[in-house]
Amino acid sequence: MKAKLDLYRIFVEVAEKKSLSKAKDRLFMSQPAISQALKQLEESLNQRLFHRESRGVELTTEGKVLYQYVRDALHLIDQGEKQLDAYQQLEAGELSIGVGDTVSKYYLLPYLKAFHERYPNVHFKIVNGTTLELLPLVKSGEVDFAVCNLPVTDPVIETKPCLEVRDVFVCGKKYQADFNTPVSIETLLSYPIISLEKKSNSRRFVENDLAQKGFDYKPTFEIGSYDLLVEFAKINVGVAAVVRPFSDKAITEGEVYEVPLEEPLPSRHIGLCLKKGVPSSQAANVFMKMMEKDQPL
Repeated sequence: MKAKLDLYRIFVEVAEKKSLSKAKDRLFMSQPAISQALKQLEESLNQRLFHRESRGVELTTEGKVLYQYVRDALHLIDQGEKQLDAYQQLEAGELSIGVGDTVSKYYLLPYLKAFHERYPNVHFKIVNGTTLELLPLVKSGEVDFAVCNLPVTDPVIETKPCLEVRDVFVCGKKYQADFNTPVSIETLLSYPIISLEKKSNSRRFVENDLAQKGFDYKPTFEIGSYDLLVEFAKINVGVAAVVRPFSDKAITEGEVYEVPLEEPLPSRHIGLCLKKGVPSSQAANVFMKMMEKDQPL
């Protein structure tokens, strides 16, 4: 097909210039080579495409029919190549990212802002969901990648850690005096616990870690919104499981107080999840590299 495509390009150029000698300058070919190419095309189609005249060439009836289709087809190919180049240069394109509310609000927004300011013609599609909801979208290709709470164990998913986070517990003023010194996990769990729902990866991480230590994690309050964890702690209904640095502001400003633990929970990461073995778009590659370096553009 590529060989015939080259012949079609020669055919269109000659048809428009109505002269082999005029076409050769645009095609960077000798006149005999052009003549041979046209002969090859006519033989492959079993049709005469040009009338050869002393002053040049004219399309036959069959040639005029073919010219209309080939000219339009070559124009579409050229437009497609230009569009691909625009995608490569990030002058166009789409970037689809899967992310949860909390990670989006407290981590992803500066990267989205910086990328958009540099590449304003790239269209964003942000798909909201938990890690469990987003992984199938990564596998199906509905999103380019997802930004999730790690760890994620899936043979089809490749993960790239970006931001180190730490799960901690916070309380309001009512309980502050109870936690002037580090307490054991057993003591902590004797208080009403405020936690995210079971479908949350953050919740499962805390639950699994405590289970390995022999503790049964049974929150009194299960909440679907991360922001409400701090709000519930502030009104003194219990001790909330939150993530630092996402709750740094509330802790620094004294809205809530971190509960010191004798054995702090291990740190983990927020990171990228993408499908193994599938090449990413230029837009996705640039955005992910920015996140891996932890440097908004």
